[in-house]
Amino acid sequence: MSLHLAPALPADLPAIPADAEGPVFREPWEAQIFALVIRSHQRGAFTWNEWAETLGATIKTAQASGDADLGDTYYQHWVDSLETLLIAKGLTDPDALHALEHEIAERPTGRHTHVARRVPVIVC
Repeated sequence: MSLHLAPALPADLPAIPADAEGPVFREPWEAQIFALVIRSHQRGAFTWNEWAETLGATIKTAQASGDADLGDTYYQHWVDSLETLLIAKGLTDPDALHALEHEIAERPTGRHTHVARRVPVIVC
């Protein structure tokens, strides 16, 4: 039996933020957006320079609008930046994102649409 492991991150990408106690994500969605950005980059949706420039611009705009930059909005800036890049690259559009946001907001808290698999998917 062998496991199919995800490829290691290239050296130019950030490691998962961590401290002595482990990952520093406060909420699961923060880890999810981190993973989405890394995977989108790995699949060629954007370059890392494009990501850094977009995230920097998003943070500067938020600060100019009154974001106190205390760290609690950091991953929301990742969400906003990813949306900006995906729209700019023509990989999605604002209407599709709005519809998805509405669909998610309408779900009962704690509910998801994931269907558990009954057979292993990574074990051969």
